[in-house]
Amino acid sequence: MSPADRHPRQDGPVRGRPRSEAVERAIMEGVLKLLEDGVPLAELSIERIARTAGVGKAAIYRRWSGKEALFVDVVRAAEPPDAELPGTSVRDDVVALLEQVRRRGLMTRSSVLLHNVIAQMKRSPKIWEAYHTEVVEPRRRKQHALLLRGQRSGELRADIDVDVMNDIVFGPMLVRAVMRPDAELPEGLAEQMADAVLEGLRPVSSPSP
Repeated sequence: MSPADRHPRQDGPVRGRPRSEAVERAIMEGVLKLLEDGVPLAELSIERIARTAGVGKAAIYRRWSGKEALFVDVVRAAEPPDAELPGTSVRDDVVALLEQVRRRGLMTRSSVLLHNVIAQMKRSPKIWEAYHTEVVEPRRRKQHALLLRGQRSGELRADIDVDVMNDIVFGPMLVRAVMRPDAELPEGLAEQMADAVLEGLRPVSSPSP
């Protein structure tokens, strides 16, 4: 099953015609084939992708503004889907988001293709900027909104800046999953990290007079 089949794009206009969906799948599969053949991202032109996918360049430009946006969608489709938040408590939602990072780390480690593509993206400022804008920033905004809701509901301390709290809560898992490829990512790690960090972020009760 292709990445496009596993995680169809959620953004953009709705394409109701099967023919249109087949063209999009062919384009994304064309990118993957070229990458699997060892073609560097820097050498993947729209012309080459179109030729491999068996479509015209116009078919690509109707769906993506350029190859940067196309590459971001290919990588996003290969990653685990964004977490659905339970909404039952800040703790449950934090666990769901941390688990997504853990799973993404496991997938990146197990997929040589995904690992190499992400490494190449980091060396391409335009592609990395597009990935950061379209994928990383929306995820961070989601985390920020969750923590702000926790402060307003009284589940989290209100005396810590939300941006700083974001780093405190999600930074350790990112370091372990991304920066330490030798570190273990066992099941239950998300719950362990969430409980440990949230223990120090609960509101401090006022001392009795």
